[in-house]
Amino acid sequence: MTLAEPPAHSIVPNDLEPYWLPFTANRAFKKSPRLLVRAKDMHYYTGDGRALVDAIAGMWCCNAGHARDPIVAAIQRQAAELDYATAFQFGHPRAFELAGRIAALAPGDLDHVFFTSSGSEAVDTALKIALAYHNIRGEGTRTRLIGRERAYHGSGFGGTAVGGIVPNRKLFGALLAGVDHLPHTYNRDQQAFTKGEPEWGGHLADELERLVALHDASTIAAVIVEPMAGSTGVLPAPKGYLERLRAICDRHGILLIFDEVITGFGRLGHAFAAERYGVMPDMITFAKGVTSGTVPMGGVVVRKPIYDAFMRGPEHMVELFHGYTYSAHPLACAAGLATLALYREEKLFERAAALEPAFGEAAMSLKGLPNVLDIRTVGLACGIDLAPAPDGPGKRGYAAMERAFHEDDAVIRCSGDTIALTPPLIVSETEIADIFARVARVIRAVA
Repeated sequence: MTLAEPPAHSIVPNDLEPYWLPFTANRAFKKSPRLLVRAKDMHYYTGDGRALVDAIAGMWCCNAGHARDPIVAAIQRQAAELDYATAFQFGHPRAFELAGRIAALAPGDLDHVFFTSSGSEAVDTALKIALAYHNIRGEGTRTRLIGRERAYHGSGFGGTAVGGIVPNRKLFGALLAGVDHLPHTYNRDQQAFTKGEPEWGGHLADELERLVALHDASTIAAVIVEPMAGSTGVLPAPKGYLERLRAICDRHGILLIFDEVITGFGRLGHAFAAERYGVMPDMITFAKGVTSGTVPMGGVVVRKPIYDAFMRGPEHMVELFHGYTYSAHPLACAAGLATLALYREEKLFERAAALEPAFGEAAMSLKGLPNVLDIRTVGLACGIDLAPAPDGPGKRGYAAMERAFHEDDAVIRCSGDTIALTPPLIVSETEIADIFARVARVIRAVA
């Protein structure tokens, strides 16, 4: 006789200590755990049965909502049919199909897709491709990588090195040599309470010319930027900024990489932010929304001339000595295909674009609440800066996250004293109003 499995909501771990949570205050968490046991559509559920509105799409990733039936069914079918296939020297049909779908969504001649298992791996892959590309073209002196202050490009060695968030970097030493950074684009005096792309700040792209003058273009391989800096608190690109970066990179033979791990797959109302801004990068990194967060997957979309540059030499020889055990994992590919089909059938990218004005208005309704220093919105993403508490930075933000979970039945994200709100693209106008009403209660409560 087989005992029935207990329902998920009744399963409570009896020991929290062994698990070292990532990017988490572990001691504080284990004193007051925030445990999620189930999810569906716009909500998470706790062990005691509370429904929590998901105001952050998991972690910028569940763009189609949670546990969507077509995606779940596709993963189940794939697990029973082909659970794993190596991507080294072999392939499976769904990998090629998904690559074709993603390439079709990407603008221009961004025609080739290299799969990884995460956004961090995607960034490190793009950086390695950039270095190798210049090398095989006889410009091996181009080894310098340029990131940006306040940027987040994952937690690999390369992504951390080009990233610009101080706590993410300071414990780990020099990381990679030959990395420099552009200034970030945020200026509260010039940009406070902006909906969409700020008018001020496009000129900051010209700082790349200063770095070229300092290091010489012959040493610079690539520049990597987020079209919207997400993890640092939703900093949209100023008007004209990305266009100016593209022009400078073209002038000096530097590759331009857009990190679209967050902005890809509808967050800004388009398949990729490159389409929103009309700027063609040389590579786009993606992850998160490609499978709506269901199965880990990431990748790099590469322009055709870059791919073609590698397709030389004997045909039986490996062209790029790089990859991962789980590149193009069958379950991830099945999830990706089902997710992209859902985006198309439900017109979720168009939905995000249509909801952007209402989302921005709802966000700005919080202006004037206690300790609100700034609010920024673009697409379906919002950053709310709170004044630090007198006894230390980050405490008010942490209190807001705790209050939202335990008292106001909402899952929000805090980075320091900045609240980020990035709901699934299936959110309705009624749910948008509800999310911001809950956040307003939270802000008042932690005042």
